[in-house]
Amino acid sequence: METQIEHLNVKSIIENNGNVLLDFYAEWCGPCQKLLPTIHKLTDELKDDVLIQKVDVDDYQELAAKYSIRNIPTLIFFKNGKPVDRHTGLITERNLRDKINRLA
Repeated sequence: METQIEHLNVKSIIENNGNVLLDFYAEWCGPCQKLLPTIHKLTDELKDDVLIQKVDVDDYQELAAKYSIRNIPTLIFFKNGKPVDRHTGLITERNLRDKINRLA
């Protein structure tokens, strides 16, 4: 399943979806790859509650800079167009699910 933003218009994505989770990652990042199965699972399971999109920091350096991404993986949670939470590093499926449920 591919959740990478194809043609990046993050402003539109954030503004036109109530709950959004952006996963800033890189293909070469070991922790990012370890988190990937959890991201894919929750993308499928929670698609009615939150839009989850991956953002490759190598492809979208300006966007990563805009959100002050210094370490990856970094997850930024948006509600109604505003960032409301952020997590950097690995996170368990349970903790990520809990964060998403609080967002929704």
